[in-house]
Amino acid sequence: MQAAARRTGGCQCGRLRYAYTGELGDASICHCRMCQKAFGNWGAALVEMQLSSFKFTKGTPAVFHSSSIVKRGFCRECGTPMFMHEDGDANIEIAIGTLDQPNDVPSFTKQSAVESRLDWFVTMHLLKEERMDDYRKADDMLLLKSLQHPDFDT
Repeated sequence: MQAAARRTGGCQCGRLRYAYTGELGDASICHCRMCQKAFGNWGAALVEMQLSSFKFTKGTPAVFHSSSIVKRGFCRECGTPMFMHEDGDANIEIAIGTLDQPNDVPSFTKQSAVESRLDWFVTMHLLKEERMDDYRKADDMLLLKSLQHPDFDT
């Protein structure tokens, strides 16, 4: 029998780190206004994890109750949105970008709250694509050296 996969993740500054052992649940995109505000973006890309197999291994997230039944966790230092959890739900929904290996997430299964979807979201896939080094000079790339926490526990 194969052991359950262990996944880790954290915020941008590294003050929050988490670990999860188990199979990932559904991955979805939420377009609700609360996710738009919480992520400062078009919405949120989230993946379900069983709360009983999830734990913060470093730090404690700040929590904001965005409704009477939903709380959202984030790093109080760097502001990274970390999760959404609905009261009584056996799953926590983790921001996919906080995973150390975000490509491990299975294909998305749904988009929710589409009544709040921003009009331009449906054409994003048509945008011109370019790599960072296509529009940044080599000297600029040296200046852009990331100061964020690496994608592993330290």
